[in-house]
Amino acid sequence: MNQSVSDRILVGAGGEAREIAVLARPGDNPGLVWLGGYRSDMTGSKAEAVDAHAAERGLAVLRLDYSGHGASGGRFEDGTISRWLEEAQAAFEARTSGPQIVIGSSMGGWIALLLAEALCDTGRLAGLVLIAPAADMTHDLMWAGMDDDARETITRDGVLHVPNDYSDEPYPITLALIEDGKRHLFGDRLIETGCPVHILQGVEDTDVPWQHAAKLVTHLASDDVVLTLIKDGDHRLSRPQDLARLTRALDDMAAEIRSWRTIGNG
Repeated sequence: MNQSVSDRILVGAGGEAREIAVLARPGDNPGLVWLGGYRSDMTGSKAEAVDAHAAERGLAVLRLDYSGHGASGGRFEDGTISRWLEEAQAAFEARTSGPQIVIGSSMGGWIALLLAEALCDTGRLAGLVLIAPAADMTHDLMWAGMDDDARETITRDGVLHVPNDYSDEPYPITLALIEDGKRHLFGDRLIETGCPVHILQGVEDTDVPWQHAAKLVTHLASDDVVLTLIKDGDHRLSRPQDLARLTRALDDMAAEIRSWRTIGNG
């Protein structure tokens, strides 16, 4: 069995240069690319499940930590959607070849959709599997969820520390993240990925409400989209039954991609 190889990629230049940690497992296509969420890393339970699934199927898989996350360099507070998207695209271009299925979790779902639009004309993106995708999260989920006092604090101090349901330590939301996010909002426009999309969404998710995913589907009108609502699922979707749904979605998408290639070569 091919083993995952730990590596680092230099992204940016001058004062913007930072090293991004990646884990790459060689294998067949369609390869799998994991994009994690806000303050998560590439060794979480879902990322590990994707890697184990790829190993069983003999598929290539790439995982990465954005700057300020996990094993990568940089400060988390310096992170923006622009920076993390740049890093995801750099890792994709440097460490993958052939058709890829990109799996994006929470914020990683937004970055996956932005990456899909950036790669739309390359033919490299074969499919998207999105887990509780937090598209437009800086506006629709963060800024919209702040009261007047919180907005005054982040505007004055440049950062707001928010209680964290998954840790005793609050996490920071910076004004730079909010302002930069405006550059990448989909808003009400059509999102064209050029590939099939499968969304897994927990109905009990309090971080990314299921209605947010349902709204996203209406903006993917030109793509083949499947939305799976998990009635008792929360935001993490990391229970054994949730991971089984994720790997089934990957198998179904890989089989569909292979059938297209067979028909195209027939």
